[in-house]
Amino acid sequence: MKTDNIIQLDFSEEMKTSYRNYAMNVIIDRALPDVRDGLKPVQRRILYSMTELGLDPKKPHRKSARIVGDTMGKYHPHGDSSIYEALVHMAEEFSMQIPLVDGHGNFGSIDGDPPAAMRYTEARLSEGAMALLDNLDKNLVAFMPNFDDSEKEPKVLPAMLPNLLINGTTGIAVGMATNMPPHNPSEVINAVIAYMDNPDITVAELMEHVPGPDFPTGGTIVNGNELSGIYETGEGKIKIRSNTEIEPSDGGRKNIVITEIPFSSAGNKTKLVESLVTLMKDKVFDEIYDVRDESSADVRIVIEVKKDRDIRNLLNGLYKKSPMEDTYGVNMLAIKDNQPVLFTLKTLIAEFVLFQEELYTRQYEHLLDKAEKRQEIVNGLIRAVDLIDLIIEILRGSTSVSQAKACLMRGDTTDINFKSKTSAKTAATLNFTERQADAILAMQLSKLIGLELLKLHEEN
Repeated sequence: MKTDNIIQLDFSEEMKTSYRNYAMNVIIDRALPDVRDGLKPVQRRILYSMTELGLDPKKPHRKSARIVGDTMGKYHPHGDSSIYEALVHMAEEFSMQIPLVDGHGNFGSIDGDPPAAMRYTEARLSEGAMALLDNLDKNLVAFMPNFDDSEKEPKVLPAMLPNLLINGTTGIAVGMATNMPPHNPSEVINAVIAYMDNPDITVAELMEHVPGPDFPTGGTIVNGNELSGIYETGEGKIKIRSNTEIEPSDGGRKNIVITEIPFSSAGNKTKLVESLVTLMKDKVFDEIYDVRDESSADVRIVIEVKKDRDIRNLLNGLYKKSPMEDTYGVNMLAIKDNQPVLFTLKTLIAEFVLFQEELYTRQYEHLLDKAEKRQEIVNGLIRAVDLIDLIIEILRGSTSVSQAKACLMRGDTTDINFKSKTSAKTAATLNFTERQADAILAMQLSKLIGLELLKLHEEN
């Protein structure tokens, strides 16, 4: 029996190592967002696939199935259902402050209605998404191979918007989770400006600009005095209460009208209504006469109260025993340098500003490199104009483009027929760069017109 290929392993250690690798893969590559663009890998890949399909806000919508198929086939081989769920989430106005996808068709509702199948819905990028995708072609971010090395995908998007703070996120990984509340875009941008003006600014001073989360479904934060501690540590619990109005009703009764609901009920408004109906039917609150949902574009849930009952007392009871008041657990966890990190309000803003500095640095390096390359070509064309008769002689005497190019770059006159020895001698001194030689060979004769020559000199 051969034992050369047998590797002795401790089973428990192998299991620990394998599980640790699996856990880190889930944490970094699946469940948690990058602190720079605020996106999970599946969201980033969807937006990039839509960019490649040319689905900008001014183009027609495209079938969601096509978008999902491209994303799965090129970048995210983890099943179409998870990709479509992420696509739908990015189109939900009741989940995101700035939706990143403009959906067309049935994309579900705040009631909890499921979206139509991907073959029926259509989508394109939203205006907000372009703030994350603009300048993607200007070498501002690094690209990496996809799962089978057949394509390239961006490691991060060149986000010019603090997406993580504005839209928030939720993700469950192995042994950890993130739950980032959304915030008002204007308030967040003002806080970023304040940090840039004073990097030593405190969390308390930042909260003058960002007093708290701004949930798309509205509601009132009950424990506002605890927000400073949450923003200082990056974790805590926020109690959100439905906003209500008292209106007169028939027969001397009054109505409690719910106009805004807790963020945790986004996509579950029907369950909130059902819980209120159950409390009425089970006579937990004898004061309730009827419950009905009159919502249209805006939330309007009506609780009809019996005559001469204490509405304030009923409201307090409903907050305690129904989803009219709920808790949002904050855990500001995100990926930085391939490691999960718990951030505070200030460190989140600091990371975004640092990322902007990197983007602007790379942008100006790109522009400088582009300008230097152009200057190199312009200098070569100006010099070529002065030698145009010789260059024409080289082209006419050469048998191939590569032969002419070798002469322009290295003065190689081998097998080129010149009219005179003087021309051959001068050609042997040529030393154009490869970029200049390519530009000369591609130069049109119209460039010899006086005005065109003047433009070259002015550009130089």
